[in-house]
Amino acid sequence: MHKRILYAGPLAAALLAAGCQTTKSTTTAKQPIVETLGTHEVPAGEFAYVYRKNNGSAPEFGTRPSVQEYLDLYTNFKLKVLEAEQRGLDTTQAFKRELEGYKQQLAQPYLTEKSVTDQLVREAYDRMSKEVSASHILLRLAPDASPADTLAAYNKIMALRQRVTGGEDFNKVAAETSEDPSARDNGGKLGYFTAMQMVYPFESAAYRTKVGEVSPPVRTRFGYHIIKVNDVRTAQGEIKVAHLMIRATPGMPKADSVTAKKKIDEIYSRLQRNESWDKLVAQFSEDAGSAANGGELPPFGTGRMIPSFEEAAFKLQKPGDLSAPVQTPYGWHLIKLVEKQPVPKFEDMEASLKSKVSKDSRSELNRTAFLKRIRTENQFTENQAGKDYAFAKADTSLVNGRFKYTAPAPATKASKTPDGNAPLFTIKGKAYPVKDFLAYVQQNQRAKAGADPRFTMQQLYDQYVDQTLTDFEKANLETKYEDYRMLVKEYRDGILLFQLMDEKVWSKAIEDTVGLQKFFADNQSKYQWEPRVQGTVISAATPQLLNQAQTQLKAGRYEVKRVVPPTVVFLAGKSAVIKANWANLDRLASRLQTDTTLTLTVTGRTKRGEAATLAAARANSVKNYFTNKAGVPARRIKTTTSKAASADGSALLSMISTSPSALEESLNEQNPLAVQIQQRSFQKGDNKVVDELMSKGPGTYTVNKDGRYYAVTIDKVLPAGPKTLAEARGQATSDYQNFLEKQWISQLREQYPVKVNQSEVDKLVTK
Repeated sequence: MHKRILYAGPLAAALLAAGCQTTKSTTTAKQPIVETLGTHEVPAGEFAYVYRKNNGSAPEFGTRPSVQEYLDLYTNFKLKVLEAEQRGLDTTQAFKRELEGYKQQLAQPYLTEKSVTDQLVREAYDRMSKEVSASHILLRLAPDASPADTLAAYNKIMALRQRVTGGEDFNKVAAETSEDPSARDNGGKLGYFTAMQMVYPFESAAYRTKVGEVSPPVRTRFGYHIIKVNDVRTAQGEIKVAHLMIRATPGMPKADSVTAKKKIDEIYSRLQRNESWDKLVAQFSEDAGSAANGGELPPFGTGRMIPSFEEAAFKLQKPGDLSAPVQTPYGWHLIKLVEKQPVPKFEDMEASLKSKVSKDSRSELNRTAFLKRIRTENQFTENQAGKDYAFAKADTSLVNGRFKYTAPAPATKASKTPDGNAPLFTIKGKAYPVKDFLAYVQQNQRAKAGADPRFTMQQLYDQYVDQTLTDFEKANLETKYEDYRMLVKEYRDGILLFQLMDEKVWSKAIEDTVGLQKFFADNQSKYQWEPRVQGTVISAATPQLLNQAQTQLKAGRYEVKRVVPPTVVFLAGKSAVIKANWANLDRLASRLQTDTTLTLTVTGRTKRGEAATLAAARANSVKNYFTNKAGVPARRIKTTTSKAASADGSALLSMISTSPSALEESLNEQNPLAVQIQQRSFQKGDNKVVDELMSKGPGTYTVNKDGRYYAVTIDKVLPAGPKTLAEARGQATSDYQNFLEKQWISQLREQYPVKVNQSEVDKLVTK
């Protein structure tokens, strides 16, 4: 067994300040009311809860303006949700499904033991300060093995433990007896590991065992283990490195292996002569996933990489240090240290550790504690007679996976003889009949030939009890926990609000073009241009790049290399394009369709001995492919021929763009930030360099600012004036949405008159 088998395996926008909620009126005359909306009463306690939750940490909390402002927001929110309820949006199947999904997520924190989680998180962090080197012997055993099989495996592992504690070499015994397949090669050695890298029982046993000693047998989901701890050291934290790899696998021909070693040695020599790491990685590294990023790998800690790679990496001391060539099963590596990262502080890791603990095998401890608590809280009581009746049904059909049960007719009178209607157990006085459990058995049985039927029935009974207790707890969370009840209400009302807001405000503002145009015209004074200039700004990393960009920009035509296949191949002696080229041509056609600044030139060629007329035919064949199949205008496809023969008679493709973005793309091929080109109108505040030059009028100006080199061409000065709707559409649409929302709220306040109970509001004013 390799070491890794032990490894543990749009609503927010709708919520008003993440805290408003409503429900259909369930208040009684005895409950204080903070306000009424038409005939709908709003409980004072509900408003007080959300006000405190969402404003409790604000400096102005408890002041009259704060309370009044939040009541206004809260009232508007409740009016919208009340309207959604009146329209029956809370009765649709889609709404119910979405809410149920959120309820399942929200319930999770309440179906756990926080104190146990906190202990497990702290324990995991404390263990992360150490790394353990250990060896193990494994005897495989299924998690649901019978008691007899479990005892046999336990006795066998104890016998092996006696051998190694009696003086036999642990690694030799592991190689001979361990059912971890890797033990034959590594003698059971696992190397160094730290917390959260092994399944929890194994990890705990390893951390409890002293160096040089052998642990008692420990049971995991894989079986029984005994563990020998070889060493314990201070944790090394995480490390970030870059590498250059030349591929060399164990099975490759010897000549290729020798060539790979020579290549890595030559690159290592060049790096020692201070040649560029990034350049050599880009040219030679055969790890395609990292070569484009200077060879950088994600940070890793102990036990996450091939041992030889990990050992060499952790030996590097200072950022920039370089290892000698290191061999792994993947090839030869040169490793450069980027940074070392010590184990973070507990506060920085707490959230991520909680998430890991919830998914780790140690979460079983949490679930066990949770189930123990709710058994007591929910007054779980077994009915032994009902249980005996159920277990009496266990026979060989159960272990063969063919158990069937027919539920009896409902009992007409009490009977002293148990049957399927008898209670199996009760939870908070609610009886769960035997027949439901036996139906569960029929549905969840699995064939386990040779297993003991009663033991199998007991396992299914335990599962059924745990599931039933959990389901009962989930069903009663809203009555048990106020925070959960209010949170569910928030999500419920948020879903309703989202649906209605989209209909009444968000989508309406976009789709109602006539209304938007009228709103824009009525508010034209809000959408005005400041004085601005029309021109071009070139920003470059160096003066040379700036000059190059200026020179090429004047030409107005720029070569495009990306997505342009270099050649098109044809059937021998013909002008028909071979099928293998169609996919590349389709991608190129898509680019031509979407970008009207592009023109394509096709240069037809022939092989030696072919008719010269074939070159023109091939060029026209490619042109027809684009114009007939893809619908690219013929004027944007130019054809020409070459008199020089080629080896394969292929046609050459080249593409030109009139868009400065193509020039920018070309100049940024090596460095994505080398050059930036903007051609548009600029108003005050759009660009710091242009701001300084606006008063100078038309002309070209060069500026060096903040380590960048600029060429600013001002073509003309544009006076202040009104924007068109197209120019202000984003802001105008947002403003129109706000207008529609205010208009809608005004209508709702007329439909549902608001009457505030000021005495209840005043109770929240504490300052």
